[in-house]
Amino acid sequence: MDQNENVQSSISSDVEITGTVKTNGNIRIDGKLNGDLNCGGDATIGKSANIKGNINVNAVSIAGSLNGNIIAKDRIEMKSSARVNGDIKAKRLAVEDGVTFVGKSEVNPSGAPAAAPAPEAQGDGKGEGKEDKGGVFKR
Repeated sequence: MDQNENVQSSISSDVEITGTVKTNGNIRIDGKLNGDLNCGGDATIGKSANIKGNINVNAVSIAGSLNGNIIAKDRIEMKSSARVNGDIKAKRLAVEDGVTFVGKSEVNPSGAPAAAPAPEAQGDGKGEGKEDKGGVFKR
């Protein structure tokens, strides 16, 4: 059993940190963080949390406010009260109704980098296969 498996650090709502927070275990943030979070375990961002910085974690559950990018090795979960302004990348994504999210998302369950389609898959060069599909996340 890993020593850090059940250990969780906590930053309460009355705490404000400026700088990078690093931990190998799990962490819960309810206060303010002006800086990056590097977490080897899972992170919980509480409703009262306000983070201005990038997050690099195994998995994260967000209920508060984040202004920065998120990279999760496994999962990003955005609760209905979450306000996220930044790009996200993860294997899995869960978004509740009511979330405010402004940014680009890359969700890839296989974990492999997204490959560009092969040239033969893009049509015959006569205009086929080049239609604009559009979508919610198109800029």
